[in-house]
Amino acid sequence: MTSSLWQRHPLVLIVLAQLCGTSLWFSVNGVGLSLTRDLGLSEADLGRLTLSVQAGFIVGTLTLAATGLADRFRASRIFALSCLLGALANAGFVLAAAHPPLSLLLRFATGLCLAGIYPLGMKLVIGWTPRHTGAALAWLVGMLTLGTALPHLLRGSTLGLPWEWPLLGASALALLGGALILRLGDGPHLPPASGKARLLEGLAALGERRFRAVAAGYFGHCWELYALWMLTPFVVAREVARLGASSDLIPWLSFAVIALGLAGCVGGGVLSRRLGSLWVARRALAISGTLCLAYPLLPWAPPGLLLGLLALWGLTVIADSPQFSALAAAAAPRDRVGATLAIMNAVGFALTIPAIAITTTLWQLQGTWVLWWLLPGPLLGLWAMRGLRELPDTPADHKGAGRQQT
Repeated sequence: MTSSLWQRHPLVLIVLAQLCGTSLWFSVNGVGLSLTRDLGLSEADLGRLTLSVQAGFIVGTLTLAATGLADRFRASRIFALSCLLGALANAGFVLAAAHPPLSLLLRFATGLCLAGIYPLGMKLVIGWTPRHTGAALAWLVGMLTLGTALPHLLRGSTLGLPWEWPLLGASALALLGGALILRLGDGPHLPPASGKARLLEGLAALGERRFRAVAAGYFGHCWELYALWMLTPFVVAREVARLGASSDLIPWLSFAVIALGLAGCVGGGVLSRRLGSLWVARRALAISGTLCLAYPLLPWAPPGLLLGLLALWGLTVIADSPQFSALAAAAAPRDRVGATLAIMNAVGFALTIPAIAITTTLWQLQGTWVLWWLLPGPLLGLWAMRGLRELPDTPADHKGAGRQQT
């Protein structure tokens, strides 16, 4: 296979690699019910394992921004190395699952490695497909969503096997993703790395009014998103029990709810090319916020209806994410795109930690009412974006309009 043929469809390779690499993110959550049964872990214990991943991701993104690694070295090499190390850390959890200090440390290490996968994937997309960034990032974030859901599919397809097998499968997929990106290389549409990007320079974009409003909307989105993904198997298990159905359905339905976000991302990307990224981001955040408000008010509703609402929530809760990324990339200084996106990701993911901690700790006490703890995210995000206007001269997913202000 020649290099030109390999690079003819770079977006396909990038999103497939993103799918493989991000399967590490919720790999433990995919076998959470098995860990509860076999090792006696509680919902709070699973929450702490997820929090360790989030904390590692935050530290990793801040390190990338503070050292300038995101803009000094080739994104493809950072991505591939991160996949390799993440696969090893994830596989190591198989041996350490029953030993909390070590298991938490390995999940933290997995999060560190994910910081070299997700933000660098965004930079690779910008480097290879500078036009229609919103639509391209929609596929990338859609694959992040599918990668998040993938551990539930791996568990559902290996119900007769020990829980270790899905974890090792996720590690194998991460190795494949790293190999794809290493073979593809960096795109031609980013300026040469200057080596000057630093933490404070990445923060400088917050001084721009438009970027600050977009970032605030993204932060509200983050507060809701990962806590909902963490809670999805618990909410699904409640409805499956009410239906009197087999618990074997739980991983399959959990996968379906989260994986629907892929359709939400791609559909939002298509709409962004006609209506603008800002239009899509606002509507998706408003719909997911409405579902966040309504779901706990309907405990009496038939389980099938509530599963349908949960599916709609899974569809819309992530649809705004690629559009926030496109809007932020357009507003960021072009020579510091990597550092700026890393900072935005770090702050957004820092907000997932209290959301996950609160909801997993209170699940046993409050049940589905804990979903109301997620409501401030969409509300504050929509409020922060109230004065934003779509850029008038180009589609919102066009990268070149980045420096204009509202």
